[in-house]
Order: sequence, then C-alpha cells, then structure tokens
Amino acid sequence: MESLFDSAAEEAHRSQEPLAVRMRPRGLDEVIGQRHLLGPGTPLRRLVESEAPMSLFLWGPPGTGKTTLAYVVSNATKRRFVEVSAVSAGVKDVRAAIDQARRELGMTGRQTVLFVDEVHRFNKAQQDALLPAVENRWVTFIGATTENPFFSVISPLLSRSLLLTLESLTDDDVRAVLERAVADPRGLDGRVVLHPEALDQLVRLAGGDARRSLTYLEAAALLAGDVTVEVVEKAVDKAAVRYDRQGDQHYDVISAFIKSMRGSDADAALHYLARMVEAGEDPRFIARRIVIFASEDVGMADPTCLQIAVAAAQAVEFIGLPEGRINLAQAVIHCALAPKSNAVVKAIGAASDDVRRGLIGQVPGHLRDGHYPGAKKLGHGKGYQYPHDFEHGLVRQDYAPEELRDRRYYEPTRHGAEGHFGERWAKIRGFLRGDKTT
Repeated sequence: MESLFDSAAEEAHRSQEPLAVRMRPRGLDEVIGQRHLLGPGTPLRRLVESEAPMSLFLWGPPGTGKTTLAYVVSNATKRRFVEVSAVSAGVKDVRAAIDQARRELGMTGRQTVLFVDEVHRFNKAQQDALLPAVENRWVTFIGATTENPFFSVISPLLSRSLLLTLESLTDDDVRAVLERAVADPRGLDGRVVLHPEALDQLVRLAGGDARRSLTYLEAAALLAGDVTVEVVEKAVDKAAVRYDRQGDQHYDVISAFIKSMRGSDADAALHYLARMVEAGEDPRFIARRIVIFASEDVGMADPTCLQIAVAAAQAVEFIGLPEGRINLAQAVIHCALAPKSNAVVKAIGAASDDVRRGLIGQVPGHLRDGHYPGAKKLGHGKGYQYPHDFEHGLVRQDYAPEELRDRRYYEPTRHGAEGHFGERWAKIRGFLRGDKTT
C-alpha cells in the first residue's frame, strides 16, 4: 500500500513539473538535434559507453540541450547527477559537492556527474575550486555556458576538458520537439489538438530554443484544448528573438549591425537595431557602438555624423525606451547613408604604432611650456611664433619632433566632405613642411 501511495505521489509531483522538464530525453537516442555530437565514436557516445570519468564543456545558445545532455549522460551511465548553478553557488557549495562525490566514490564506487550551469559566471577562485576534482577525476564534470569559454573559463580548467559546441536547433528540430510533446504520455498525452498553422507559429516564435517552444506550447494548452494560431497569440504576447544578450548571438548581431552600416545598407542596419531593442539589449550599449562607428567608419567624410550619434546617445539617456529607439534609428540611418572613410582610425592607429615602437623624440623647444618659474632660463617657448599674428593663421615652424617631421598619419580620402578637408590639409601640410610640390 505504501508503494502505491509513493507511486501516486511521485506521479502527482511529475504532473506539476513544467512541460520542458517532463519532456527531457531519457537517453541519447531521444535527443533531437546536435547530430554532430551524437553519432558513433563521438565524445558523448564514448562517455556514455565508457566507465571512465571525463570533463566536458557544452557551449551553445540557450535551449539547445546543454542541461538535457548532462542529464542524459548521468542517466545512461547510472551516475549520480548533482547540479550546481553558477548564478547562486559559491566556492563552499562547489567543494561540498565535490567532497560528497568523493565519499560516494570511496564507499560505493558510484561516480557522480557534477553539472555546473552557466559556468562562465564563476569567478577565477570558484573555477579554481573545480580543478582538483577534474584533475583527479573524482567527478565527471560537465560545464554549460552560453559564452565563449576561451574568454570566460580559466585556461587550466579548459585545457583539461573537452569542448563541445552545440548548434541552434533547426525549425524541423523544434517541430519534432513540439510534436513529441503533444503525443507523449509524459507530455500532453494527446489531450490537445495542435493545428498545423499554430505549430508553425510556435516554431517561428521559438527562435531555435526547444525549451522556449515547450513553454509556449504549455501556456497555449492551458488556455484551450484546441490550440489555434489565435490561442498561441493570446498565450505568447511577444515573439522570441534569435538573440542572447549574454551569448555569441550578442556579438554576431552587433557585428552584423556595424557591418551593415559600414556597407551603407540602412534597411539591414535598422533590422539589427530592432532585433537588439526587441531582445532587451541595453540601448546605451547600442548608442556607444554608433558613436564609435561615427568616427571609425565615417570620420571626416561627414563630421556631422559624430554630432548626430552623440546626440542620439544623450537622447537615450534622457528619455529612455521605447521612444529612444527613434533617436537611435535616426542616427543609424544617418551613419549608414553617410559617405565612408576610415582615415581617422588609420591615422591614430599609425601614430600609436610609432609611439609604441619608441619613435617619440623630443618636443621642440619653442613648443614647450614656458609659464612655470625657471622655464625661460631653460629656453622653453623661445622662438615660438603665434599663428594668429600671421596671414591665414599659418606660420611655418616645426611642430613635430625632429625624428617625426616626415611622418604622415592622416591620409584623407576623397569621400564626401573629406575631399574638401583633404585638399585643405594638402595645402597646409605643403606650406608647413616647405614642400613646394604638394
């Protein structure tokens, strides 16, 4: 009788779990997607088929099955599954989990899968605490991360582990996940009818995230047993965007955003702007990137571009979202349509290269500060000619250190307003350097 009560209680508890948890695969053969990691001879297969501990990093976007794969490895190998979240756990929690795993291994011989979710959130000390367990193989360590581990994980830990990259699920993968959840006894067990158009809508809204697709399906199923597009739209009030602010999508989208402006495609740039805004990206981050772009990719070809970009950044600080997106959009359009020049960034880059190589030289004496006591006795400022006293505000004298008098940093293009500035700079440079041919 007690076992019946226990079974009923367990079944009741399971029915209260989220659909995404109930539908978690029990073995590798049930995993949908990630075919490049699940074939014969792959590291995951070897881990499941071998008794030897192994350390892994699973790197990929949200909803691609990182937690699922760790759970499947534990289940298939009959190992204890201990999950630690890097969001809330500290060094004490990590060491406690490792100590318990060592005791279990010593007393029963049973191994433990120590799964650390969002491991990139651990600081260096917390990651260091994992090293003994990985080196001595006290646990099978599996770390999940949405961020590039080469930047977020310490080298000693990464070098002792295999790195497996998970890919976003395809639309067909997500569709298969949803169809299984509708029919499977662990899921909705055929209690709802999912219309084909509603299925397509859920696939689109999922954005390659299996967990999100199941969450949306469950919300829709709670509203009606007949799941139509209208029911889905009521259950889901906002489309999921294929963008993860903490993961690689963050870098991919901002890269595409910058390159679209550089390529003068205003429509594409606006698409990526909207994608970031709708995903909840910090508008100040977007504004900073536009300000950088205004000098790096437009520069003197349209000097007003920097003014527009800075004004947009100030507007975002002043009014915030959602209205601030309009100011950002204006700056994006201006930057995209402006003539382009990278002469400014090349100029400062060339000057910096010379400084780093030690090509510095002495500041000419007539340019040195002569205001402090004793400076005049040293000859500082002697012979300096004040340009405003001369026609056109120009006077021929040395400004650069002697070693750098022939160096050229700013090489203007003929694009936009820079063509005018280029002509003026050529005349000024020729006059100052005494180059009659310039």
